Amino acid sequence: MAACSNASSANVPQPREIVTSPPATGHPRTSSPSLPSQAPIAIESNPPGDIPDTIAYVPHSIVKAGVSVKIPEGWSETTSNDAVNFTDKLNTVNVTWMPTSSAPTVTSARKTDVPALQSSTLAFRLKSVTTAQLPAGPAVLITYEGNSTPNAVTGRQYRQIVLRYELYKGGQETVLSLISPVGADNVDPWRIVTESLLWR
Repeated sequence: MAACSNASSANVPQPREIVTSPPATGHPRTSSPSLPSQAPIAIESNPPGDIPDTIAYVPHSIVKAGVSVKIPEGWSETTSNDAVNFTDKLNTVNVTWMPTSSAPTVTSARKTDVPALQSSTLAFRLKSVTTAQLPAGPAVLITYEGNSTPNAVTGRQYRQIVLRYELYKGGQETVLSLISPVGADNVDPWRIVTESLLWR
């Protein structure tokens, strides 16, 4: 798929809200202070976090976002005014939404979103910014790694990979973020989730 062409500054969307890794309920603004410097967590030889192939998927309608998406059965749900998190152990599906004047592009993502993600993600490392075609329509896909926030009890952290899909329709940007430990074999589950995302 070809990357989007460069947009003029007049067509670049306003700064968008950014999800940290892992996302909390809600998400920080792009004006959030930078996190302390931290080295990337070592990737485990047998990383945890594989989603079972036998798990069932349940449709969820997110009325405020105007979308529906299938989520693995039994995952916990946390909702705020402009975000929904579905979480099980070390994996998270996060959906956020906000009004914006134009669709995201590879250029706007690199200019606006990547710097914001870098300042709000521990040990951020950008992997790629590309375009993707989902059943819901064209999307900008930002793939990046970061350290999880320390466990409140044990202090343990994991190295995570985030697939951040940015979509646009009718003056609204909706972001689908899939977060799991680096090395977890979640290709098929994440494909099911992304392909199930539909505008209502």
